Amino acid sequence: QLQLVESGGGLVQPGGSLRVSCVASGITSEYYIIGWFRQAPGKEREGVSCISSSDGSTYYTDSVKGRFTISRDNAKNTLYLQMNNLKPEDTAVYYCAADRREMGYYSGSYFCEKRYRYLDVWGQGTLVTVSS
Repeated sequence: QLQLVESGGGLVQPGGSLRVSCVASGITSEYYIIGWFRQAPGKEREGVSCISSSDGSTYYTDSVKGRFTISRDNAKNTLYLQMNNLKPEDTAVYYCAADRREMGYYSGSYFCEKRYRYLDVWGQGTLVTVSS
């Protein structure tokens, strides 16, 4: 099995920056960490940024384009999300998720928009609050 642990959330003022991390442990060779998702109070979980398992290309939802950057360090089994120019509407619990490699190769947009609904490997989340 695979375990995911997010960290790096906190309280930040509008316009500020944070970097959240997702560290994987366990049978990492069988899984692919697909990206970042968030859930704001009273709203459904949404895909924020994902990485294609076929060519490593990145996908960002429109509301974070130009402000957020996803990256990974394979040697450390860690996924990052650098968040700049944060806005109050970015306030949410941020999660990372993983898919089994045997399930095939998908684009970042497919992971973030559809595939994540069928995954069962999630971290516990880290809370990001953007407020003055």
